[in-house]
Amino acid sequence: MSGQGGDFSADGGHGAVPLTGVPSGLDAPDRGEWPLYEVFVRGKRGLNHVHVGSLHAADDQMAVRHARDVYTRRNEGVSIWVVRAEAITASSPDEKDPLFAPAGDKVYRHPTFYDLPDDVPHM
Repeated sequence: MSGQGGDFSADGGHGAVPLTGVPSGLDAPDRGEWPLYEVFVRGKRGLNHVHVGSLHAADDQMAVRHARDVYTRRNEGVSIWVVRAEAITASSPDEKDPLFAPAGDKVYRHPTFYDLPDDVPHM
């Protein structure tokens, strides 16, 4: 079957399908080479973004779209953050005592002895 602008085929019963000029994805990098992204979602009722998982994507925009499709299928979220895993710097659990111990001796940082009004939400 020949049509305007190129060759077409109706094989397989799907109507006229172009045979040339269609991106196949064969030149795309292997998915194993795509960077790893960490995904954070803020729920409707939540105040903070929460880590919900990881995924591989070719770029930042693809990571947002895939995160939406995978982690918010049932309208759980109102905001998505994706961060390349290589950009995250984290402390080690072995550093817990030297890293967090200095705050323990400063009781004024802990609001346990302050009176909070009943109309203050989320405390």
